Amino acid sequence: MLFPKKVKHRKWHTDRKNPNRVATRKATRGTTLHFGSFGLKATSSARIKSNQIESSRKVISRTIGKLGQYWIRIFPDRPYTAKAAEVGMGKGKGDPQGFCFEVEPGRIMFEVDNVTEEVAREALRKAATKLPVTTKIVSKNDL
Repeated sequence: MLFPKKVKHRKWHTDRKNPNRVATRKATRGTTLHFGSFGLKATSSARIKSNQIESSRKVISRTIGKLGQYWIRIFPDRPYTAKAAEVGMGKGKGDPQGFCFEVEPGRIMFEVDNVTEEVAREALRKAATKLPVTTKIVSKNDL
């Protein structure tokens, strides 16, 4: 699984969950295809954990085979915490459990190349089922 070698702060502040603010915020970086011919683009926002990225990577790798290439355009660098089950309120924030990445609408998460359109679309469709965001498949021809 992906995780940073070193972090400056063990625990980050939890961002506000205001639905009005989140709905209007769009990604400004990583919104175009750079490496592959097909990509998986987020159309909603969420936090994607490193194990979800890894399961998407595995299914893409299996589907496109040895000749296909793929790129992961997101990296989980944000730590998230959780308290143990059946623990009362208070007494601190909880221990770090892993790392995640905050995806905003418009962000390209995965790219695929050197495969046919049918194989690429199938691989990205399978990968999208592993993620907690709504997505769409984009291609160089669309842009």
